[in-house]
Amino acid sequence: MAYWLMICRHRPGMADLRAQVRDDHRMHVASGGGGLARVLTGSALTQDDGETAIGNFGVLEAESREKAQAFAEADPYARAGLVETIEIVALASRFQADRIDPLTRPTDVNTGIA
Repeated sequence: MAYWLMICRHRPGMADLRAQVRDDHRMHVASGGGGLARVLTGSALTQDDGETAIGNFGVLEAESREKAQAFAEADPYARAGLVETIEIVALASRFQADRIDPLTRPTDVNTGIA
């Protein structure tokens, strides 16, 4: 497994659309995009006011750059047309992922609940 920084820049003026798909986005993160990646941490990117969203980022654990990219492209934000650009950057092999409490949780195969 490798670690990746995912940076998604959003199109301006899309706050209403972002709010509409936020719950689906959070479910995507919690499931790791159906197993494409594990999201270690992430959040919104904002303007200097700390409130106006301009994108989102995530630290991902994924088998390959292609799987990290597929995770980003499958995000409901991207599918809804909110995302303008996606950048996937490799993190150092010595990245200390064990210091992070992951956002993606293992799912119970019987119930589907994380």
